[in-house]
Amino acid sequence: MIMRKKYPSKPALSFFSLLFLRIFFFEMGMAKNSTSIIPMNVGVVLDFDNDLDGKIGLSCINMSLSDFYDTHGDYKTRLVLITRDSKNDVAGAAAAALDLIKNVEVQAIIGPTTSMQANFVIELGDKAQVPILSFSASSPSLTSIRSPFFFRATQNDSTQVNAISALVQAFGWREAVPIYIDNEYGQGVIPYLTDALQAVDARVPYRSVISPSATDDQIVSELYKLMTMQTRVFIVHMFPSLGARVFAKAKEIGMVSEGYVWIMTDGLTAEFFSSPKASVTNTMQGALGVKPYVPRTKDLETFRIRWKRKFQQDNPDIVDADLNIFGLWAYDAVTALALAVEKAGTANLGFQKANVSSNSSTDLATLGVSLNGPNLVQALSNITFKGLTGDYLFDNGQLQSSAFQIINVNGNGGREIGFWTSTKGIVKTLNSTNNMTAYSGSNSDLSTVIWPGDTTSVPKGWEIPTNGKKLRIGVPVKDGFSEFVKVKRDPSSNTSTVTGYSIDVFDSVVKALPYALPYEYIPFAKPDGEPAGTYDDLIYQVYLKNFDAVVGDTTIVFNRSQYVDFTLPYTESGVSMIVPIVDNNSKNAWVFLRPLTWDLWVTSVCFFIFIGFVIWVLEHRINEDFRGPASHQAGTSFWFSFSTMVFAQRETVVSNLSRAVVIIWCFVVLILTQSYTASLTSLLTVQQLRPTVTDVHELIKKGEYVGYQEGSFVLGILLNLGFDKSKLIVYNSTEQCDDLLSKGSVNGGIAAAFDEVPYTRLFLSKYCSKYAMIDPTFKTAGFGFAFPKGSPLVPDVSRAVLNMTEGDKMKEIENAWFGKQSNCPDSSNSVTSNSLSLKSFWGLFLIAGVASLLAIIIFMVMFVYKERKMFRPLNSRISVRSKVRNFFRIFIQRDLKSHTFRKSGLNDSKGTNLPSMGEPSPSAYSVQTISFPGDGDQSSTKSVGSSPDCQTSQEADPHH
Repeated sequence: MIMRKKYPSKPALSFFSLLFLRIFFFEMGMAKNSTSIIPMNVGVVLDFDNDLDGKIGLSCINMSLSDFYDTHGDYKTRLVLITRDSKNDVAGAAAAALDLIKNVEVQAIIGPTTSMQANFVIELGDKAQVPILSFSASSPSLTSIRSPFFFRATQNDSTQVNAISALVQAFGWREAVPIYIDNEYGQGVIPYLTDALQAVDARVPYRSVISPSATDDQIVSELYKLMTMQTRVFIVHMFPSLGARVFAKAKEIGMVSEGYVWIMTDGLTAEFFSSPKASVTNTMQGALGVKPYVPRTKDLETFRIRWKRKFQQDNPDIVDADLNIFGLWAYDAVTALALAVEKAGTANLGFQKANVSSNSSTDLATLGVSLNGPNLVQALSNITFKGLTGDYLFDNGQLQSSAFQIINVNGNGGREIGFWTSTKGIVKTLNSTNNMTAYSGSNSDLSTVIWPGDTTSVPKGWEIPTNGKKLRIGVPVKDGFSEFVKVKRDPSSNTSTVTGYSIDVFDSVVKALPYALPYEYIPFAKPDGEPAGTYDDLIYQVYLKNFDAVVGDTTIVFNRSQYVDFTLPYTESGVSMIVPIVDNNSKNAWVFLRPLTWDLWVTSVCFFIFIGFVIWVLEHRINEDFRGPASHQAGTSFWFSFSTMVFAQRETVVSNLSRAVVIIWCFVVLILTQSYTASLTSLLTVQQLRPTVTDVHELIKKGEYVGYQEGSFVLGILLNLGFDKSKLIVYNSTEQCDDLLSKGSVNGGIAAAFDEVPYTRLFLSKYCSKYAMIDPTFKTAGFGFAFPKGSPLVPDVSRAVLNMTEGDKMKEIENAWFGKQSNCPDSSNSVTSNSLSLKSFWGLFLIAGVASLLAIIIFMVMFVYKERKMFRPLNSRISVRSKVRNFFRIFIQRDLKSHTFRKSGLNDSKGTNLPSMGEPSPSAYSVQTISFPGDGDQSSTKSVGSSPDCQTSQEADPHH
């Protein structure tokens, strides 16, 4: 067997040798790196005493630096943190910042925690040109400092007010009360919140301010004050510690129940739901909240796990801490600062000492100026990167705003119900295609909300106060027109009873509301019962909060709407003029001429004459009734024409053309006479009423006295029209108005009365036979109920008024107070003349005229054709005058060829019998020789059919 020699091993030597080599190389590397790494002092001013946010912020800052330089090991600069505790005090924060700038000469300061602390620290940074980065000072008031060295690494509180106002608009609330802490943080956002609410037509009737040091009793006292108001929408903006106490007390006294709305700003929402506690969330069930939206990414979730483990290691006594939005902003702020420091360079890292005299030894006077500050500011302004909170960049020193997440408190946490963005408004999801304005959206764009009281019914945002008080309704007091409002006072009990049309309308409207509305009527009167002022004074009492509303015959006019909100009108609108009416008919001896106008009279007479002439032309050659001397023929023709008025003509017409003309003319006469009879009957039997005045300017021109109701705004209208104030007379009742109108302007009365349509309707219901209402000269909105500006009752009461006016209830109330006015004529209709004009009958005259002219034309054509041989020029020496004279001589003679003469067997002028039937006698065809003058001694003859009235044969005179 071969034996091998064993050498003893030396493990200790090997271990120490390896350790020595590693330490040697490590020290060599550190020595090498230490020559290239430049430390940059950065101050951190936070609240560490009893403030969890300060510890969370510092933990995130340290982790941010560690993570940043792990991935950016090649950077030449390294941030070195110098922390100072502000001790939750403004002066402590200022002292810490002053120490860091003056003694440590830091390049930048991260912090402080609150907006109050930041106010003075920003001033120090601006003086020393040291950038200040705050990841939790969110008050908008810090923007007013306008320092280029302040960077707000958090959301400005003013960016969330549009999201809150969009919620108010989406659910239709008209009022909201902010409850905020009485410090810089709370007060800074209120002006922006108020403007945002006004932009969506919501008003802020009250601001509830709670001191940071308020006791529980003081908080409860303020909450009870809110309970006595109508508004039930509350917007809470305060520190989480104070907010938790406010919600706890509100829960105790029953304000977190059905009908209430609670909206939390991002400061409360982000804090409460980053680490929700059952003891806190149980007091705010159903509340809404907004907070900046942070996208969930893998890096964020990984960081949350790492931070939780690291924080518990560093703070083993804190077991319920959770990462909040401020910690994430602190993490990203340090990353931005590290990037900016590297980018700004290290050329000027020192401070320029201040040149001060020996007498100026204060800390502020000796404060130096950072040479690297402006470069660092420039670098921070241009930094962009993807942080834990999303895209990170500064715009004018302000972190770019993001979308807001809308939370509904349910159970032991918050339930996401939607989002709000500046471009889309309220949306259910961020990828929605809704392109609306910043204030837009509706509750349909949100998931179902579970409100306080565990209900899904949307609260209406207001309730009747729970302090047992009734609405104080002011009513006018006056002597006349008691049908609208009547106040009856009982001196023994010192109570008043209010009745009237307006009162019944309001009572019916309130009964129609979907909720109970306790109220009481309070007369606007002095202790002696006299009116305490005008209607304008009564309306102004609502503005002064002496009355909760005004009910009565109050007109909606512009100047009153500047102080109150009116409901929709419940009566007619307009201002009208009442004037006396007189009979338009003067029944004298010549009244029979009035049915027809003069042009119709003249046209009728002319047509009677024309028709008589037409009948003579058509009948005189063939009808013996129209033969005889000229005067007899004219009289017969006109007698025949005018007798058609009463259809008493005795003469017969034998020509078909005449018969056609007579038929048409009788139809015209029938229409004309019947119309004349009806018009004359109306003039003699029906009373024709007309107003004495129809034009307002006529009253002004004549200087007439006019009246108006006492206390009415109509006085201003009359003065604006140009009426002299001395010509205006006041009346208080319908009876007094009737008396003044009856007297007339010349006898101490008035010529017209101006009043609103409801009053004029009431007046005419009593005196409709004596007066008329002229169309409204001015438009008004009618009577309405007045409520304070922005009152949530106005929309509901208006809807109830509209619903009632469309039904039968309003008619029942009107009939109960004003009675049925069916027996009164409608005096608003204008009176028109009963005289008939040519305009109504020109069509009939046109037909008659055309028929007559056509008949004459046909007759003349037939006549000329029958006597055409007479116009042949047998002798050129016969003059035209002789031909025309001969034509008219034949025209006026009988037409013996007509069947009327053949049938009648009439004798000619010499007694010769004319055959009645059969062949004509030879004498009918005898030749009549007529001499026509010619040239020289020549003569010519023409044979024509002779007439029985003439000689059978007549020789021409050859010596003519």
